[in-house]
Amino acid sequence: MNPDQMRDASLMELFQLETRTQVQVLNDGLLALEQDPTSAPRLEGCMRAAHSLKGAARIVDLYPAVRIAHAMEDCLAAAQEGRTRLQAADIDALLMGADLLQRVATPGVTLDVEIDDLVARLSGAPDAPPAPPPRAPRPSDFLPPIVRLEDEPPAVAPEPAPASAAAAPTPSRRSSDRGLGEGERVLRVTAGTLNKLLGLSSETLVESHWIGPFSASMLHLRRMQAGAARALDSVRAALAEQQLDARSQEALDDAQRIVDQCQRELTERASEVDEFGWRMSHLARRLYDTALACRMRPFGDALNGMARMVRDLGRSLGKQVRLEVEGEDTQVDRDILEKLDAPLMHLLRNAVDHGIEMPQARIDAGKPPEGVIRLSARHAAGMLLIELADDGGGISLDGLRVEVVERKLTNAETAARLTEPELLEFLFLSGFSTRDEVTEISGRGVGLDVVQTMARQLRGAVRIHQQAGEGTRFVLEMPLSLSVVRSLLVEVQGEIYAFPLAYVSHALQVRAQDIEQLEGHQHFRFMGRQIGLVSARQILRAGEPAPAAEALPVVVVGDHERSYGIAVDRYVGERTLVVQPLDPRLGKVQDVMAGSLMDDGTPLLILDVEDMLVSVQKLVEGGSLARVEGGGGATQARRRKRVLVVDDSLTVRELERKLLLNRGFDVAVAVDGMDGWNMLRNEAFDLVVTDVDMPRMDGIELVSRIKADPRLQGLPVMVVSYKDREEDRRRGLDAGADYYLAKGSFHDDALLDAVEDLIGRART
Repeated sequence: MNPDQMRDASLMELFQLETRTQVQVLNDGLLALEQDPTSAPRLEGCMRAAHSLKGAARIVDLYPAVRIAHAMEDCLAAAQEGRTRLQAADIDALLMGADLLQRVATPGVTLDVEIDDLVARLSGAPDAPPAPPPRAPRPSDFLPPIVRLEDEPPAVAPEPAPASAAAAPTPSRRSSDRGLGEGERVLRVTAGTLNKLLGLSSETLVESHWIGPFSASMLHLRRMQAGAARALDSVRAALAEQQLDARSQEALDDAQRIVDQCQRELTERASEVDEFGWRMSHLARRLYDTALACRMRPFGDALNGMARMVRDLGRSLGKQVRLEVEGEDTQVDRDILEKLDAPLMHLLRNAVDHGIEMPQARIDAGKPPEGVIRLSARHAAGMLLIELADDGGGISLDGLRVEVVERKLTNAETAARLTEPELLEFLFLSGFSTRDEVTEISGRGVGLDVVQTMARQLRGAVRIHQQAGEGTRFVLEMPLSLSVVRSLLVEVQGEIYAFPLAYVSHALQVRAQDIEQLEGHQHFRFMGRQIGLVSARQILRAGEPAPAAEALPVVVVGDHERSYGIAVDRYVGERTLVVQPLDPRLGKVQDVMAGSLMDDGTPLLILDVEDMLVSVQKLVEGGSLARVEGGGGATQARRRKRVLVVDDSLTVRELERKLLLNRGFDVAVAVDGMDGWNMLRNEAFDLVVTDVDMPRMDGIELVSRIKADPRLQGLPVMVVSYKDREEDRRRGLDAGADYYLAKGSFHDDALLDAVEDLIGRART
């Protein structure tokens, strides 16, 4: 809330805002006190929060809130002074008080009976009613009250907590303040403004790449100028034996001087352009990264109330459960963060209800009576990984097989052959539940399908891992931001399209002889399954069918239930693309999610894979699926594909050269990155295989130069290195490499299979 809104807001609205903050402080502090009832910092923080709310309630004449806060303060003071030790029932009562404080701040709410009961419980009165068993909590119980202020813009981050909360120890710090340094200001900026800033910065990043072609043209001009200088030298040599008059000699000398001066000027200007291009590109990248960071918020901002929900739900079921969180400061795109609340709530409720056993059962199994659910977030290989694991009993695979058969989802014979990952996929089906009876918490089969739907909407995926008797682990893999998407670029009828990698199962080359005709449709066998084959040209209505070929580049998309191989014309490579929404006036474009720009400014379309699967299903059901051609007359006039091997090791160069030659490829070699770069500018290749650590120019710089050159950026590049660490692999792929192969696991088939995956067989 900005200063003007603070002045205009009523005192009651300000009290509601403060209540929201201080109740979160109380929830966090009380959950921590349940683990360590004598923690002085936690007791002090809760005391401050209750005291602040009591004073604020007096100012707005809200005496029911004064009674609640005063009773809580007395109970906490007794614990601080050592006159009592907080028990589970006391924590229950104090948490109930926090809930009542939040409810009583809503106008028109009367809670006299509940307040009387709470005050009696906190005061330890002998006739106080016993604590009612906690009901199964609902997600809405933990949402903060909504205070609507006219014309308040959306927030990037809320304002810092009031001084009373800021003075409290760690649990009182508002989650939205994570990551802020001392003295840093927090401002409110509209989401629209941030999106415009990100869009402009991405355009700047694209425009900065135009310096590269300009620099290349200046280099070409320098070569022409050098040719002119050599031609002039030849003229001077030819005239050296002739006696020239003074005027002719002076003109020849002037021409030589002008040519030399132009050569020097061109050399200097070309160097300046290169330097400017590097600085511009670096600055544009920093601008984009900073604009993108403005959209990010700490993962902990999505967790308000979840620890409390886990604790209360466990108690309502007679279980002891604790939530542990790691990576609260992990930065997440705000649009993703807003969509995580419901899926995480479903997973947590499932973990408490289905995963964690009753205390006695845990003791009998040799476990502590208290179950632990661990929720963590981290960045890995350009993706956001969220893991939720419990130490419960795991999933009974035998029971799951029986349930699948009883629901007639498959027959007993097929169910017996299903692998563990295939079997666990059934848990994501809508309406599927392993519960025999419906309760307030579960049994309706709603939950995991919501999680999977959310992951797909965010261009991500969710996986289950379990170990009987030791627990279950869910892994959500999503992009770091919805503003960018890591994509597989392909060419279809001369146009570039992008498949979001989250939807791509595999990218492979399918040989013509491996394509089968089954029930009127084309299939190929892959990983023990029959995959339907369809043409990208037909789905995208991109003109005539593709000509016949010995091998087809195929992108496998979909899930276990329905997956198809989309035949494209060729692979272009992987790119991180800035998502550019289409003009709203176009409405929903079939099979298209958004647009983007390549580094050279070339526009492309990002495909909506879910929509494409629907289109394929319609073609199949309508019997209008076109045939994908393979083999035939295309085998005539074939040429050998050329591969450039760049490595400073003679042994490695020779090994890779012989392997590729034996497979039928035409191979050239370069001794380092600079040598390879010079060869690439003068000769045509189908693939570059490069080492990383080399003199003069290393492999990462070589990859960056290739991908920045409009003429070469579509050239596939494979990095082969002894370094197999995750950061080295990510560094190579971030530079634009299409494949990273570690020499530590290097063997003949690995290299050759990778080459054929990228560019197909040796002859076209």
